[in-house]
Amino acid sequence: MPDEPGEPPLPRLVRAWVAGWALSRGTAPPVEQAEGFRIEVGRPDQVARYVLLDSSEAAVRTVAGAVTVPHTWLRAFVAPEVVATWLPPGWTAGPPTFLMATGLRPSSARAPDGYAVTAETRAGVTFVRVLAADGGLAARGQVAVAGESAVVDQVETEPAHQRRGLGSLVMRTLANAAVEQGATTGVLGASSDGRALYEALGWRLHAPLAGFVYRATA
Repeated sequence: MPDEPGEPPLPRLVRAWVAGWALSRGTAPPVEQAEGFRIEVGRPDQVARYVLLDSSEAAVRTVAGAVTVPHTWLRAFVAPEVVATWLPPGWTAGPPTFLMATGLRPSSARAPDGYAVTAETRAGVTFVRVLAADGGLAARGQVAVAGESAVVDQVETEPAHQRRGLGSLVMRTLANAAVEQGATTGVLGASSDGRALYEALGWRLHAPLAGFVYRATA
């Protein structure tokens, strides 16, 4: 999904995030529409998702008003409390998230004593796992590289292994893998908990990322 010539930075990041997210999750390729993109996800909890390049009130109302299938998600780059006032009945807010990006560069990624790191790349997606001494999963994450952009996804640290630097280790390992594959820009959708980690690693906030799911009216 190449950049459009002369397109402003935020739409370029959105395009990169949409393409990388779909690659990371193994969905069908995104389909561009008038207001943004539709992705057929095909999961019981997320049948499809709309990601809006145009996050205006008119665009949100147009897309949301046409949705009739429960478990369809809508993503817009506006504060959630604003989007909530534009939606018809039947929509529920998801957790607050944020679109973040950074320039990628190699860095040291050494596991703490008692942990080991594995990395495996399949179909354009690199999966990183941090294993504890007993072989159990301590932390994980993945990155999908599409051209010069890399989308970091599903970074998690198990509760028993938090506050040991494993999240930073996963992020640095993913960034190094992306750089080796030619990526120069990293993009991700951050949760409220993850935002502090990413900012500490040099990632910059570009926009709020509102998420709503259609549950259907009674």
